[in-house]
Amino acid sequence: MGESSVRHPAVAGQFYPREQSRLMAEVQSYLHVEGEPVSAFGCVAPHAGYVYSGRVAGAVYAHVAIPQRCIVLCPNHTGYGTPLSMMAAGVWETPLGDVPIDSALAGSLLKAFPLLREDSDAHRGEHAIEVQLPFLVSRRADLRFVPIAIGTRGYEALNGLGKAIARVLSETGDPVLVVASSDMNHYESDAVTRVKDRKAIEKILALDPAGLNEVVTQDHVSMCGYGPTIAMLTAAKEMGATSAELVKYATSGDVSGDRRTVVGYAGIVVR
Repeated sequence: MGESSVRHPAVAGQFYPREQSRLMAEVQSYLHVEGEPVSAFGCVAPHAGYVYSGRVAGAVYAHVAIPQRCIVLCPNHTGYGTPLSMMAAGVWETPLGDVPIDSALAGSLLKAFPLLREDSDAHRGEHAIEVQLPFLVSRRADLRFVPIAIGTRGYEALNGLGKAIARVLSETGDPVLVVASSDMNHYESDAVTRVKDRKAIEKILALDPAGLNEVVTQDHVSMCGYGPTIAMLTAAKEMGATSAELVKYATSGDVSGDRRTVVGYAGIVVR
């Protein structure tokens, strides 16, 4: 396997521990599984440093049954690569072991939606999928996944991607979880952030991707992963989702104590 097909960690030792046993212990401390995990079409999980958002992410992954195959959608924070960038083959290295890309599922998605491009540049320094993997593999050791970085704000493209995902998944017959990696409002006061986030969360809970797009745009909600969330919601609705649940919400101020400028984190499960 060539170097180009191995994606090395970009934020190990920064957003989460680099050392395997420390990372596993921290992830497990956030995964409080109570009762039988539920089957879901998709979820929203945050991607900040674990000290800030780990409890919210852990609440989501403890609540959901993790199938062997996942699609993980994230915003493109770096600006590199194409507007809809997928790695279609290879592995992602993590301190908990290598996680293989599901090349068969990736290939089907590329065929189903021509705007998707096979492009690793968007993924090299991007943290928003990387921080999800330790949670996913700790719950499902044989995980295979498809990583997609979204750098477009166009609703038509996001809606089209969601519908293409639904078409492909309906043909596979296997359960596949679609993860939207997203933080919520950024760098305003705790009070303002909670109001803005509630408006966006209400649209997600209503399974209303067009409404989410409208709220984010009109109310200036700086939700970095609204594109992934729109695509996930669209796919879930196409596949028959009927409800969504807010599992946990927090802001960085809950940890730092600084309520003047915060980032919001929501954990949501779509069924």
